[in-house]
Amino acid sequence: MAACRRVQRLLLLMFICGWIGSAHGGKPDAENPADNLERGKNAAGDGKASALDGASSVRRSGGWKLAEEAACREDVSRICPKHSWNNNLAVLECLQDRKDETEIAADCNHLLWNYKLNLTTDPKFESVAVEVCKTTISGDIHSQGEVIACLEKGLVSEAEEQPGQYTIKEDCKKAIMRVAELSSDDFHLDRHLYFACREDRERFCENTPAGEGKVYKCLFNHKFEESMSDKCKDALSTRQKLIAQDYKVSYSLAKACKPDLRKYRCNMDTSMPRAREAKLSYLLLCLEAAVHRGQTVSGECQGEMLDYRRMLMEDYSLSPEIVLHCRGEIDTHCSGLHHKGRTLHCLMRVSRDKGILEGHCQKALQTLIQETDPGADYRIDRALNEACESVIQTACKHIRNGDPMILSCLMEHLYTDKMVEDCEHRLLELQYFISRDWKLDPILYKKCQNDAARICHTHGWNETSEFMPPGAVFSCLYRHAYRTEMQGRRLSRDCKTEVQRILHQRALDVKLDPELQQRCMTDLGKWCSEKTEAGQELECLQDHLDDLVPLCREVVGNLTELESEDIQIEALLIRACEPVIQSYCHEVADNQIDTGDLMECLVANKHQKEMNEKCAVGVTHFQLIQMKDFRFSYKFKMACKEDVLKLCPNIKKKVDVVICLSTTVRNDTLQEGREQRVSMKCRKQLRVEELEMSEDIRLEPDLYESCGQDIKQHCQNVVFGNAQVIECLKEKKKQLTQQCHQKVFKLQENEMMDPELDFQLMRVCKQMIRRFCSESDAKNMLQCLKQNKNSELMDPKCKQMITKRQITQNTDYRLNPVLRKACKADIPKFCQGILNNAKDDNELEGQVISCLKLKYADQRLSPDCEGQISVILQESALDYRLDPQLQLQCTDEIPRLCAEEVAAQEQTGQVEECLKINLLKISHEGCKKEVLNILKESKADIFVDPVLHTACALDIKHQCAAIPPGRGRQMSCLMEALQDKRVRLQPECKKRLQDRIDMWSYAAKVAPAEGFSDLAGQVFTSPAKNYILSMLAMCVILLFLMGLFCGRITKRVTQELKDR
Repeated sequence: MAACRRVQRLLLLMFICGWIGSAHGGKPDAENPADNLERGKNAAGDGKASALDGASSVRRSGGWKLAEEAACREDVSRICPKHSWNNNLAVLECLQDRKDETEIAADCNHLLWNYKLNLTTDPKFESVAVEVCKTTISGDIHSQGEVIACLEKGLVSEAEEQPGQYTIKEDCKKAIMRVAELSSDDFHLDRHLYFACREDRERFCENTPAGEGKVYKCLFNHKFEESMSDKCKDALSTRQKLIAQDYKVSYSLAKACKPDLRKYRCNMDTSMPRAREAKLSYLLLCLEAAVHRGQTVSGECQGEMLDYRRMLMEDYSLSPEIVLHCRGEIDTHCSGLHHKGRTLHCLMRVSRDKGILEGHCQKALQTLIQETDPGADYRIDRALNEACESVIQTACKHIRNGDPMILSCLMEHLYTDKMVEDCEHRLLELQYFISRDWKLDPILYKKCQNDAARICHTHGWNETSEFMPPGAVFSCLYRHAYRTEMQGRRLSRDCKTEVQRILHQRALDVKLDPELQQRCMTDLGKWCSEKTEAGQELECLQDHLDDLVPLCREVVGNLTELESEDIQIEALLIRACEPVIQSYCHEVADNQIDTGDLMECLVANKHQKEMNEKCAVGVTHFQLIQMKDFRFSYKFKMACKEDVLKLCPNIKKKVDVVICLSTTVRNDTLQEGREQRVSMKCRKQLRVEELEMSEDIRLEPDLYESCGQDIKQHCQNVVFGNAQVIECLKEKKKQLTQQCHQKVFKLQENEMMDPELDFQLMRVCKQMIRRFCSESDAKNMLQCLKQNKNSELMDPKCKQMITKRQITQNTDYRLNPVLRKACKADIPKFCQGILNNAKDDNELEGQVISCLKLKYADQRLSPDCEGQISVILQESALDYRLDPQLQLQCTDEIPRLCAEEVAAQEQTGQVEECLKINLLKISHEGCKKEVLNILKESKADIFVDPVLHTACALDIKHQCAAIPPGRGRQMSCLMEALQDKRVRLQPECKKRLQDRIDMWSYAAKVAPAEGFSDLAGQVFTSPAKNYILSMLAMCVILLFLMGLFCGRITKRVTQELKDR
């Protein structure tokens, strides 16, 4: 209180001037005429000035009693209890409290006003302050209200625990607050504030009448105007701080809210100290709780509350807890930002960026946000209001001004073109604190308070638990929001809608999810420090799910599982995908309850022209995250949960679960008569998952990991998606590493068994499948396409894709399920040597098929196998690329001898014909042998020789129409016709047949029979087999006749010699 002593002499002079003015019956200052008129009830006007003047002089003596004044004696005896009559302050409090309930005489009112005026200007502060505060005030005290002002500042400093403050006794504190309360209706009664703000009052509040605290409120509203004087600002701040400590220091607030305070028993809490329940914060919390419960609070009171909530948000210094606990943050980060709530928002930003979860400053800020409740009316937050005014006028103009939905509207437009940067920052700073207490969102609280009490065991709006972590109630609500009836208690529909709204907002920023931020603080710093764009932090955490600490992994996993059920929680993704949703998914998007249908629709339409890059990336990212845990795929989880527990326990990764269930389905299918162990609904959803996984190699983690190096080396510039990387690896298969090669082979084997899993084939041939194979089973899709490959209506791109798949199939019989089944007995019978030398998951480069071709020429295959080999022979005869052994052995000869034929757009067997013609020029023995095999195979069936078949098509029709194809029958027919001079063949056919005879003769010389079986085979497959067989028969008959007629060649032995 040293400051009080330094002004004593100046105060003495001011007091003398004031005392002289008072002795002449006037007011002790030079008031405006308007102010004198406002009093209206002076002594002269009532004819009782002398009595009041006399009372004024008597009042200077120590024994003067207010209750004994003639003007008030009757009112005091009627209203106030007798034991208080000897205490002027008690009488004043009594009359002050009851004047709104009962009429008090005009003379008494005037006497009370003068007494209150003198009470604040009397240097001796005789009847009140000196007696109570004599240990606080030392020396002579003479002032014009400065003593009270000094004590008030000391009271404020003590509340803020400022360094060097003087401790004021409790009785003195009460007296100071009571004096402040008594001067609350008229600013003239606060002498210090009156003198400090006289000019500002004229400037800003000239037309505001004195009384009922109106001038105070007017000055409060202009406190941050640039032209407001510093001394007035200081005086106003002191009074506002006193109001914060005791709401009764505000006349208008105390008067407006008195009935409501009594109605809702806000000042009758016996378990709480009187000082606590008098605080402005307690009043606000108590009455706000009543409003949130749906109870009625008068409009006048709500208006006053709104003004003071705005006042607290504008000036942080009015909250002692913030001044005390946030002093360091203010000095370090927020100095010089005092005006219009900017300091508070600066503190919010510091707290949000630093993530202080347990700090005292954080708690003080959280308490202030609850007291002011800006979520109920954004206008309470002046900094937010000013920053977002333009956005509200454009994006939220359809919402009533002051409606709580304004904040929700602003959140919906976060990170959109309509949002401005300053508004974005202020909004996120406020939402950071609102998100930590579900009660601060009034709409959520209104819709969910019953559910929260029933399910989460919450208390009233203004009751908090120190043991409940931030966001715990909301976490409880959203866990129950997505439960089924089978899983237990669920939220009401209205509550669930609001929970979904909040979840959509929180997905925009991880800091809006208290549980996530608290548990993942370390991981965010470790893995995601560079992810600063909207929504990137959560994506980063999902990408590193396996690397997170257990607590963080749990909360991220739960949130991801929730997103799988309701992808609209991912607000940024939904915005990016709006064109696709409107075009293809609007029906499922309009459903109030999303059960994974929207994401399934987006995946199915991921390659539509409306799909933009952001949406495609977001959808693919979600697909990749789903691979980490089958629970992240809601529809799959719900369809297969029981099957997974029964058949694939302890398996977590989705891809492993899919493989486990798929293997079970396949095994059950192969074992005829066995009942399927996987349920029908799971099998259907399993099919969807398998098809989705085929679209991107990254959705096959095992394959992607095994081929990572190969992708970088051979497919670096290939874009993921549309199975393009997988297709690239297939084309570069011979150059792949052993590990990757085996995985790709296994993938191709699965695709050939189930062509629907071949994404590229299904995509390129989508229209052709509809045209030719709409009724075909999915397993036979490729077979159907092959059969219609040469149709005039076949799309060229699809035809090219079919050819690719045929080339792949012919590299290994295991890649041709139809052939494998048809030749199940023939392959081990004739080609066991090749199988013994084969390696798992490595192509046999067509060796088994070549083996079967030779046996086909020897006519030793079973009918089913012969039919399939015949088809392969016909196809490969038209396109040399379908004969892998020919390609392998003739790698150099084909481009050297047949470059022109290779370059032809359409392959019609010209390359094989070229090799046959140039057989003598072929130097590579392996290539020569393959061409000779082709010649050998062509003897067995004319369809295997497409050039000859085309040349002789007319002759076959005329000469061999009755002869069925196969087993060389039609070829023998043509040879007989060639030898028959009576038959005239087409010149081209005749020429081609003669060429074939020459080739076969050369082949017989170059590649003679290697055994009796080969010799017999050559005879039976030869076009001249009848001639050869006839000659052999004649030789046998001739030998028989010679033996019959010429007798024995050896000497006859007599019987006697035998018997010796």
